[in-house]
Amino acid sequence: MSKVIGIEYSLKDANTSEQLDSNVGQAPLEFVSGKGQIIPGLESKLLEMALNDKADIQVQPADGYGEYNEEAVQVLPKEQFAGIELTAGMMLYGTGEQGETVQVNVKEFNDTEVTIDYNHPMAGKTLMFSVVVTSLRDATAEEIQTGVVGGKAGGCGSDSGSGHGGCGCSH
Repeated sequence: MSKVIGIEYSLKDANTSEQLDSNVGQAPLEFVSGKGQIIPGLESKLLEMALNDKADIQVQPADGYGEYNEEAVQVLPKEQFAGIELTAGMMLYGTGEQGETVQVNVKEFNDTEVTIDYNHPMAGKTLMFSVVVTSLRDATAEEIQTGVVGGKAGGCGSDSGSGHGGCGCSH
């Protein structure tokens, strides 16, 4: 049975202790289990936890955002970036081979070339999540079908008549 799991988390690089992400003090991250909505190394451990459980979960790159792939770094002519004010480290969004949205990192650039990196920013990193399970319940049939917590596709801002899309967000 799929579950709807809500978590509060902070995320660090396990090797450098650099803070990478956190939702502490914000709305919990809620997801429907079994839908591939979060990385597998985190989801598998959360499925073993109960409401209000706290844990530090270490996720290796293979169960997170994958190993760093040197071949995912490309050098392109700068004219392909006409009209974009480039800065090193900025994220750009483009279209991949199957029409999917891809995120690329501008590693460096000069007057003629731009080096971009298709790797996820957390690729190759061993991740350390400090998590608290803030909510845990069986998913409804609609949530299992749509993969959307609350069952209303469109989430925040969708016009479901209630004014907030049934996603627990306040406007």
